[in-house]
Amino acid sequence: MKHKSLSVLMIVFLVLSSIFISGAKGNNKIGINVVLNTDVTNAILADLGTRGTVRDVVYEIDALTMQIRSANLRAIQALPYVASASPDAERNGAPVDTVSVTDFMDGLSTWDQDAINVTDFGFNNRQVEYDGTGVYVAVLDTGLLDSWRQYFPEERIAEEYGIAFGGGGGEVGSVSSQPNKWEHDQNSHGTHVTSTILGYSLRGTPVNGVAPMATIIPVKVLNQNGSGWSSVVARGIVYVADLKDSGELGDSPVVINMSLGGPVQEPVEKAAVDYAIEKGVIIVASAGNSGDAGMGYPGAYAPVISVAASGWIGEWPAGNRSWWWNTNVAEPTNPADFYITDFSSRELTGQDLDVAAPGSWVVGPYQLQSGKTSYYFLGGTSMASPHVAGIAALMMQKNAALTQAEVEGYLEISAIRLAPGCRTVLGPSGSSETFCWYADATGAGLATADAALAATPP
Repeated sequence: MKHKSLSVLMIVFLVLSSIFISGAKGNNKIGINVVLNTDVTNAILADLGTRGTVRDVVYEIDALTMQIRSANLRAIQALPYVASASPDAERNGAPVDTVSVTDFMDGLSTWDQDAINVTDFGFNNRQVEYDGTGVYVAVLDTGLLDSWRQYFPEERIAEEYGIAFGGGGGEVGSVSSQPNKWEHDQNSHGTHVTSTILGYSLRGTPVNGVAPMATIIPVKVLNQNGSGWSSVVARGIVYVADLKDSGELGDSPVVINMSLGGPVQEPVEKAAVDYAIEKGVIIVASAGNSGDAGMGYPGAYAPVISVAASGWIGEWPAGNRSWWWNTNVAEPTNPADFYITDFSSRELTGQDLDVAAPGSWVVGPYQLQSGKTSYYFLGGTSMASPHVAGIAALMMQKNAALTQAEVEGYLEISAIRLAPGCRTVLGPSGSSETFCWYADATGAGLATADAALAATPP
């Protein structure tokens, strides 16, 4: 009897504990993003205010962020004026000297620029007619380092439009802007991404970029750890779209590069993408670095131009540590010379992968010590995406009337098919590694600037 009574008491204890824990979880405060199926009104905001705290309203896309108790999420999702409501989703990806050159068109070629046929081996070797003149490229990323003027010509960075957005996620859900924080990044990710588009100064030696005469709008949406929230990314997208729509940028074409993403599609971010495309902005994003686990969002969202990471079999030849700038990528482009990296996200059902571009061993500015210039090889679809954003800028320079769907279409029809296969490649240690992939890893194939421009009508 004694043992039986203890068993009964234990069962009662476990049941009560379960109820307590369940209730505690329901009382957790979370940040959520809400998209309405109607315009935002004061009546709707007041009603939602009875169910939580409205933190931020994005009127352009009929969306808002809230802080609520997790137990209230289903009730909010069921409201007749709510199209979707979900937890905020994670997203991952002081002036010193002025660069003495105005652009890097006559600069040194690197393997990745050679691989997309923007340049050829050596200096003064531009291989395409266009250079990005008159096109804005908004880089939604970590912002730029304090020392960005040591890497980029000052006139290539639109300081007047630079902005930082922060907050989001967690238990707060609010998004704030800090106009000057964009140029005080400590992460370097955004600076490296920008260097692929513009080119950069390598201790005084100019290095070519995909679109060296484009103008960069730095929009900081990721924190100093290189991570952030979809609500903040959405704010950045809407900011750029509004710049385009307001006429602030004149008639200039606008491209957004997002070397960032996360495994979950988030409705407010999706609404922001749709809004920007409607306003005529071209959007390019990385596919993600999750391999067979699938693509990241917003890249996996079909209207976005998504980019996988390719590499070159000429990497790290024995005895040549300077291969990245002094070794020629053979032309015409031979798909047998390239591979898909193992980290590059593969396309799952319901996801859309468009093209591939260099994303393995790409050199650019990357600082480990604040204020001390340094350069590193980086690998990731984050490095691949700006190659295609730069190509998109060249296409928009040729024909500013192109739509998002047209840019994606011309990139795909002009891509060089990379059939499923395997390649054995040397690494920096001298040991070899074999990379294999299937059709879900390549999209339409390898993007090249010359072919994309040839496919683009004037």
